[in-house]
Amino acid sequence: MIRTCKASFVECSGRERAQNLLDYDTFKELLGPWDHLESPHLEPQGIVPQSDDGVIIAKGTINKHPAVVISIEGKFQGGGIGEVSGAKIAGILEKALKDCETGIKTIPVFVFDTGGVRLQEANYGLLAIAEISAAIVALRRYVPVIAVIPGKIGAFGGMSITAGLCSAIIMTREGRLGLNGPEVIEQEAGIREFDSKDRPLIWSTIGGEQRKAAGFADVLIEDDTESIKEVISSIIKDNIIPVPRTEQVRRYEAFLDLVNPEQRLSSDDARLLWAQSENEVVEAKQVNLEGINNMGRGHTWFDLLRGDAMEIGDLSSVRVADGVIGEKKVRFIAVVPDVNNRFPRARKGEVGLQEGWSIAKYIREAIKEDQNSEKRAIVAIVDVPSQAYGYHEELLGIHQACAAAVDAYASARLSGHPVISFIPGNAISGAFLAHGLQANRLIALRDAGVNVHVMSKESAARITQRSLEELEFATKKVPAMAYDIESFEKLGALFSLVDGIEADIPGKKDLDIIYKELERAIKDVCMARSKDLHERLTSSFAQSGRKASILVREKLSEQWN
Repeated sequence: MIRTCKASFVECSGRERAQNLLDYDTFKELLGPWDHLESPHLEPQGIVPQSDDGVIIAKGTINKHPAVVISIEGKFQGGGIGEVSGAKIAGILEKALKDCETGIKTIPVFVFDTGGVRLQEANYGLLAIAEISAAIVALRRYVPVIAVIPGKIGAFGGMSITAGLCSAIIMTREGRLGLNGPEVIEQEAGIREFDSKDRPLIWSTIGGEQRKAAGFADVLIEDDTESIKEVISSIIKDNIIPVPRTEQVRRYEAFLDLVNPEQRLSSDDARLLWAQSENEVVEAKQVNLEGINNMGRGHTWFDLLRGDAMEIGDLSSVRVADGVIGEKKVRFIAVVPDVNNRFPRARKGEVGLQEGWSIAKYIREAIKEDQNSEKRAIVAIVDVPSQAYGYHEELLGIHQACAAAVDAYASARLSGHPVISFIPGNAISGAFLAHGLQANRLIALRDAGVNVHVMSKESAARITQRSLEELEFATKKVPAMAYDIESFEKLGALFSLVDGIEADIPGKKDLDIIYKELERAIKDVCMARSKDLHERLTSSFAQSGRKASILVREKLSEQWN
């Protein structure tokens, strides 16, 4: 192999970055261009596919230590994650995890250059990112998972959540890290909230220097290939797995408690508040339920399912209660609208800054309380229109808040808690990744008001440069682009799709049916051997709906050794 060595890591191609990080002559690319595993979903939409689908995965060593490098090529489809590229990433992480479980500590290194989910493959990307996230959480029990965000595009969308799950994040000043891209924020919240053409605003909000100073990255480094490899090598050599940000709930809640959302913060304000939060203590607050908008399905079903159980949450927009289903103790969690939410962008039921950390807190509380006793089930009641879009949300790390919720659900699942998602309403974008998509089993209502997708139609049309009519036409060719629950069912992730339920005004009969379905799902989880998300690839729907995801993993297993 000829070593390609450019001083500028940013200017390297995705393949060159992977080659430069691994030790000389140990680079072995898996599922490369000659394997011709292209996305089957792009050509029907008039888009030329790429033979490696824009993700380079390689196996080798870093300073003689076993490692895998996942390098995303931003020049293809903006580094967007589709079915094949997502399966390549999840698949290699799953192989590294099996190595770790057998004593071969294999270090994963991500090189992010991605806008998140590839909108032309929408829900394929959403499912893949959930599986990538699950693998990262499992791997972190054995080895540090390292993220490099060098520049050009950065890490956005659901992939910013995967970055937030990593043990260590290395960034250059040119790198960017944020859940919602500037154009999407402008589309959803208006140009006064965030001007997508204001480059100084963008980098002072989500750029590498700001992310390091405000507690969302670990190392700020110059754009130099050898320097980046040296930092990675030192992390591996030290063999220290730090406490992940996603588990530092008290610290980040203290940080948010210092914020006055009514005043527009500067980047310097955020840095000062982060430094101040180190010595702050989060105190429990009294919940005021009067501000809650009672019209949401999440609120309706939470009250029905909890029955007479007392609420234990301290945030009006995240409702928590412990109840019983059958003979099994259950913790119910729902995100609901709150017209008095401190952060205005999260008043309609969105998963915002506080919501992500609150979900994480109450799941981790259950994990700790049940450590030496029966593991209660955790039921996520999902009716979320999206994550919150706003300037403060990006400045204060909504990607990290969502990552904390993802980590908590995945950790509960790995600890033996049956985690069930019940979807009576919308399950959209990063909100669904944070609240619901890490569950062992997913149950949804067959109802026109139940939708699953990665983005609102208006934003998806803008990002893909299509009209709404063209977008609707494309969904008929690719079911993963559609919003309806029947199309999502075809991808194989649902445990059950329940018919004949009155979603908005459910009666006792409706409640009894859902109780029985939840009890059936909990029992199914308890009987299963596996605690991962592999079940989603074994259903009858998955055999056809996620054929490429299954094939990628099969081919990867053949090439692994």
